[in-house]
Amino acid sequence: MTVDRSSAGTTQTATTPILPPFSEEMARAKVKAAENAWNTCDPEVVARAYSEDSRWRNRDEFFTGRDAIKAFLKRKWEKELDYRLMKELWAYTGNRISVRFEYEWRNAYTGQWYRTHGNEHWEFDDDGLMRRRDMSANDIPINESERRY
Repeated sequence: MTVDRSSAGTTQTATTPILPPFSEEMARAKVKAAENAWNTCDPEVVARAYSEDSRWRNRDEFFTGRDAIKAFLKRKWEKELDYRLMKELWAYTGNRISVRFEYEWRNAYTGQWYRTHGNEHWEFDDDGLMRRRDMSANDIPINESERRY
């Protein structure tokens, strides 16, 4: 399967949009497209994958809408330098996907390296845009020599 990663919100295979209900192959493609978009560290690219009224829980922050998503990501990547993410499909059904993830980053203010471990639960609308994202994570301080990504 060939995946066009040019637009995170409209990611497609060569002939078929990645829309719910998801097969395993399509769920894996959706997860890979999300990983690729997030690794750009570009809030505009990432935000295209979310509905205009997307609801987020990111750790202890709750917000709604693409503008709030972009603002959150801008703040995130001002602090989290050298960001590199890995996402892995955990489960899927109908219009929902759950993933586990790890990412590594260097704190812009202290220089400390971290590996963040977590889970996300996604719910998609009929157009394949994520309308809900619930994320939980833990940050573990690491030495630069311990980096995996």
